[in-house]
Amino acid sequence: MNGRDLVRSVKAVGSAGAAQGLRTARAAWRRRRADAAGLPPRGSERARVPGPVRQVEPGPGGGVVRFARSELRITVAANGAVFWGWDGAGPEPSYALVGRPEPDPRASLEPDKDGGWRVVAERVTVVVSRHGAVEVLTPGGVSVRRELPPRWWEPVGGGASRWTQRSEVAADARFFGLGGRASGVRLRAGTYRLWNTDPGRAFGPGDDPLSITMPVQLVVADAATHLVFQDTSWDGTVTLREGEEGGGSGHDRAGTSELRVDGGPLRCWMMLGTPARVLHTWATLTGAPALPPAWALGHHHARRGFGGEQEVRQVVAGYQEHDLPLDAVHLDVDHFDGRQVFTVDQERYPKLPSLAEDLGRDGIRLVSVVGPAVMAEPGNAVYDSGSAEDAFVRDASGQVVRGVAGRGESVHPDFTHARVRAWWGRMYEERLGQGFAGFWHDMDEPTSITALWESTLPRSARHALEGQGGDHREAHNVYALCMARSAYEALRELAPEERPFIFSRSGWAGMQRYGGAWSGGVATGWPGLRASLSLVMSLGLCGVPYSGPEVGGVDGNPSPELYLRWLQLGAYLPLFRTHARARAGGSGEPWEFGADVLAHARGVLVERRRLLPYFMTLAHLARRTGAPYVRPLWWGAPEDRALRDCEDAFLLGDCLLVAPVLDPGTERRAVRLPRGRWYDTATGQAYEGPCQVLVDAPLSRIPVLARAGAVVPVRGEDGCLELEAWAPALGRTGGGLVVPDAGGGWEEPEIERYVTRWEGTRVVVERDGDDGVSEPPHPVRVRGLDGR
Repeated sequence: MNGRDLVRSVKAVGSAGAAQGLRTARAAWRRRRADAAGLPPRGSERARVPGPVRQVEPGPGGGVVRFARSELRITVAANGAVFWGWDGAGPEPSYALVGRPEPDPRASLEPDKDGGWRVVAERVTVVVSRHGAVEVLTPGGVSVRRELPPRWWEPVGGGASRWTQRSEVAADARFFGLGGRASGVRLRAGTYRLWNTDPGRAFGPGDDPLSITMPVQLVVADAATHLVFQDTSWDGTVTLREGEEGGGSGHDRAGTSELRVDGGPLRCWMMLGTPARVLHTWATLTGAPALPPAWALGHHHARRGFGGEQEVRQVVAGYQEHDLPLDAVHLDVDHFDGRQVFTVDQERYPKLPSLAEDLGRDGIRLVSVVGPAVMAEPGNAVYDSGSAEDAFVRDASGQVVRGVAGRGESVHPDFTHARVRAWWGRMYEERLGQGFAGFWHDMDEPTSITALWESTLPRSARHALEGQGGDHREAHNVYALCMARSAYEALRELAPEERPFIFSRSGWAGMQRYGGAWSGGVATGWPGLRASLSLVMSLGLCGVPYSGPEVGGVDGNPSPELYLRWLQLGAYLPLFRTHARARAGGSGEPWEFGADVLAHARGVLVERRRLLPYFMTLAHLARRTGAPYVRPLWWGAPEDRALRDCEDAFLLGDCLLVAPVLDPGTERRAVRLPRGRWYDTATGQAYEGPCQVLVDAPLSRIPVLARAGAVVPVRGEDGCLELEAWAPALGRTGGGLVVPDAGGGWEEPEIERYVTRWEGTRVVVERDGDDGVSEPPHPVRVRGLDGR
């Protein structure tokens, strides 16, 4: 960068003020200089492939296959998951895993044809060719995925090796996952980057990457569903191309996935089966999803720029005056003193604990934003404490890395060090003392603003990486994961009786152990509405069941129709958070969109509160099984190809099908139904799937259908749990699961199982327990009888 570039950079960000522009330009210059000095030049490289097989060494669950220029370790776990690692890479250390599963003692390494080898287990067979291709087959011998021999590019002078892994899947396969993607649930042909990125502006379907990227693919095909996880946190890309079937000619073209990574180990986990089995196995590897407190499944309200305590009280009073349910209010960085984390602006919030206490009496919690950037100002208690603890990230020369966040220079803690995580975690005691009950992590990619290039820490910045040592190229993608871990573990100690509530803008594989996710700044508009659904479903298929968007978007004023349609979608997503933004003559709360929208919004919020017991049940089931709350329509029938391509509707658990309105001016919409009978919950009309039907979608509601025979736990008018049972088809039975929850403790409530069946001309609902069937302990209301 020369002087002319520096001036141009300042002008480019002049809208933020000349001083801020100069800071961001200097930050870009410092970063460029740090990386030039701290990163080894790549120079000349030499390519390497495994070469032919030389020898094998059987071991528990598989063994080691040695090639001329590499070795491959393969282990089939007792839960059916398959691990393989090249160049001696093992499953650990790993930021994604919570434990190493036991090898399958029955798996055996056997010779295969043409000089290859195979590992044979009960649930899977892994075939290794004599040149290093790895093929995974079902127990019936059908190929699910074939990994071609990898290729490395090694710097002649030493350093991290780039590598690429090309894979083939069935011609009918469809790709999903890769973290939070806005372009659609199903991943079309294209290249997707694996680098957590703050887009720096409101985003829509065309923006990629975003804040949560994961090297996790879920692939659905006729033969089986499989999940594959490449366990490396380095920057990379995944290039996908769906296959083509030959129409019976036998000349199918396989689908392909090509992964290119800048460094790190080449190691992989793969599991196959039904979608439910695959996500359950994934959860056993990476950890059970954190269970949110019951209030966190209600309605949250956030606003950019609360003027102070009185304005918070006015907004809450507005909700109460208009009889609108509200469970949490979120305070952004404007409540900090000078935007310094873990502080309070005493002028605008002189009695913050009293505010929290007053809201708490009405069942409303306060949630605080927390970002990792610490203002680099001596005298600032957080900065001074962190400096004394040697907590902040340093560059290759040993100097603390200074970036830009908010309105000044900042430093960032190194969350890959256990000591730093413990120090940061102690800071949450101040937040609890101010009355906050939950926390949303922002700018945790991490974001450090620069006028040029990407807005994050220098790639040469040094990190502890749990004692292994390394730089930001390896630590970047796991930074937010480690920050969430710090908060979660601290809150478990600081408030041991309460379930922590944390959700993050960024993260990585395994982040569900510590909480959930939010979309970040989705753009106001119909494309942003569609992207909201894509993000939530994609994260669910990567093992993060609790997430949600900014209802209404962040960068504009939604029309009354768009606001209402977004609210209707958000009410059926796990994290239901409306986001108000300044409007002409108001601030964007529901009552400011007119009387009609207000009435419809009230119905939406009341219905969400009615469904809270169902959401709590889904949360408990997600913790025990790994199944997301929000599921694609093909979840129970992955063999149905028409359902694989459906991205505009979803299943909420096993019982409900939700078909949001994603386009303006829609009063009827087509809904594709899976097999079985479905009831329109508004009209009671019954439909027989699989089929596509036209359903009314007036402005007052979106289509929601209930599966015949389902039992849905709901909140009755008296606030107690009730069972809403939908009549099974004649001659058939149904049922459902209910997990009553006390609200916020750690007790593991018993799963209640219910059966619905016809007895003559009436529907009977019974509880199915260890001692046989019995009368339900909750009131029961049967619906769907008119649809016979």
